[in-house]
Amino acid sequence: MSRYTGPKARINRRLGALIFENSGAARAFDRRESVPGMHQMRRKPSVYGLSLKEKQKIKYYYGLGERPLRKLYDLAQRKDGNTGENLLVFCERRLDNIIRRAGFTLSRPQARQGVCHGHFTVNGHKCDIPSYQVRAGDVIAVKQKAPLAQLYRGVIESRGEPAADFLSVDPTTMSISVHRLPTPDDVSLPVEVGMVIELLSR
Repeated sequence: MSRYTGPKARINRRLGALIFENSGAARAFDRRESVPGMHQMRRKPSVYGLSLKEKQKIKYYYGLGERPLRKLYDLAQRKDGNTGENLLVFCERRLDNIIRRAGFTLSRPQARQGVCHGHFTVNGHKCDIPSYQVRAGDVIAVKQKAPLAQLYRGVIESRGEPAADFLSVDPTTMSISVHRLPTPDDVSLPVEVGMVIELLSR
């Protein structure tokens, strides 16, 4: 699941949301929002089926496998507050997601690849772990290499996409400052997380 390489437009159409953001999948989703396949199922989906669909949204959106998702669920369950909201906040705090929300990449898989290749530092130290949980006050920066800075600066300039409210971007130093931890209001994924928690708690 974390390295899904199949047709992304089919996933967007099957889950009914823009999960994969690359241009081809987005255009295909805009053209046909119906479920893929020649023979459409007219039977009403079960509660389990709906819950599974919501869980798949989270897994595909953040690039999580079953075990990493279960690990985040355990952390969310142990933390005070609403378990579903805690789960989404933990997903939002992933390093690859922070880089995507700052506008340095066009998609989360691209951000994950950049992290795995060692393109970024956290507080001045190399970090190649996409699942790293960012904290308030952290500073993520592109490694001091001219080709890398040029690559990510080109993405920022071409998209012109504003960073999430809890982040600030310095285009001069190519760095991201985390002012505060994300809240449930900062989550951009439309998902019924309560159904996911009910499924994971079984």
